[in-house]
Amino acid sequence: MSSSQSPSAGALPAVSPARVLAGLCLLVPIVVVLWVPSYTKSEPAFGGMPFFYWYQLMWVPLSAVFTTSAYLLLRRDEAARKAASIASLPVPSQPDGGEQL
Repeated sequence: MSSSQSPSAGALPAVSPARVLAGLCLLVPIVVVLWVPSYTKSEPAFGGMPFFYWYQLMWVPLSAVFTTSAYLLLRRDEAARKAASIASLPVPSQPDGGEQL
């Protein structure tokens, strides 16, 4: 990697644990619902509804919970990145070198 492409010393990495966790939160509902052999059965029934149907319906609110979690993780990560970039800016010094009253 050339020196122009290397991240600065105070920069946060592009892939943070919060971003990985957010990606997993988005991946879980997709994988679970697309893994059809895990729920292609009629038992156990819930309220007269076969397992196949109530299992899929259960994942509608669960997917919303996972998506909201991913959003909150990314929002917190972006706030941390913004705070880190502001903290890394140089503080302007006073031109006269004295204190202001």
